[in-house]
Amino acid sequence: MKHNHAIIVALSVLLACILLSMSVGRYPLKATSVLQLIGLKIQFREPPKEMSNDYIVFWFIRLPRVLMSSAVGAVLAIAGTVFQGLFRNPLVSPDILGVSAGAGFGAGLAILLFGKSTAAIQTLAFAFGLLAVVIAYTMSRHTRSASVTTLVLSGIIISALFSAGLSFLKYVADPYEELPAIVFWTMGSFSNILWSDLAKTFPIMAVCVLILFVLRWKLNVLTLGDDDAMALGIDVDRAREIYVFLATLMVASSVSSCGTISWVGLVIPHMARLIVGPDHSVLLPFAGIVGASFMVLMDTLARSISGGEIPISIMTSLIGAPFLGYLMLKQEKSQWDD
Repeated sequence: MKHNHAIIVALSVLLACILLSMSVGRYPLKATSVLQLIGLKIQFREPPKEMSNDYIVFWFIRLPRVLMSSAVGAVLAIAGTVFQGLFRNPLVSPDILGVSAGAGFGAGLAILLFGKSTAAIQTLAFAFGLLAVVIAYTMSRHTRSASVTTLVLSGIIISALFSAGLSFLKYVADPYEELPAIVFWTMGSFSNILWSDLAKTFPIMAVCVLILFVLRWKLNVLTLGDDDAMALGIDVDRAREIYVFLATLMVASSVSSCGTISWVGLVIPHMARLIVGPDHSVLLPFAGIVGASFMVLMDTLARSISGGEIPISIMTSLIGAPFLGYLMLKQEKSQWDD
């Protein structure tokens, strides 16, 4: 009952954040106008002439952006929760296997080869993000001891290689056109999100989240350790492959749409675990809701607090890093008090 109450509160906060985000911006919208526009759309009615500008801003600019930011926040938080449970380490992030580095290299390569073509950037970022994880996983499987530690080390190696490749692309890029585009993409942004971007990525993210929700009970077993999980009838290797594939697919899909976004997949699962505990049947949906709320708020701040668009990773790092430090110090203090 307590956990259900926490999820209901988190959902209420998410709805409030979405309503606030759709109202705030360089072209402010009243909350009543937002609700009226939604009501008119549900009834298949055209807006009055005096609301035509509000209609364009709301339906074609702000709503797809808010929906994408909430979806990306949710999948990054869920992926982080899955990886932290899978590796039994609360300091693991979704890009531990190199998906973000691979996607960054793919996006940089697309900018050099095809200019600022959104389709090319998203396609190559998605492809190279998956490729990085596949290489890391294949490398770990061909070692003498195919353990979790070996998988993590393989991810670090592949991430370093793709990061070096991205640095080389920056070195050879045109400093006036291509280099700023690469740098801006690697810092993340929702500034150019359209309905077509949602149509490409949202189905992938939704299917992965749905499958993870169905299989989330196995994560509780896997956190007990490989020996205990096998004793309870779980095929550990197959289960780990499924979780890694689904989480990677979600992260690659989100990164291909909005660039690299840091700290969300690390901080939000840690915070959610402190509130609802380690049971993944509750932790997974709760972390997803909190991640969506956090990302919507950060994106609202990124486009509102200055005259220009602040890259979203700057905002998430400024908030996420000190918050994780606070949690760490608080946890350390409670251990000393005990």
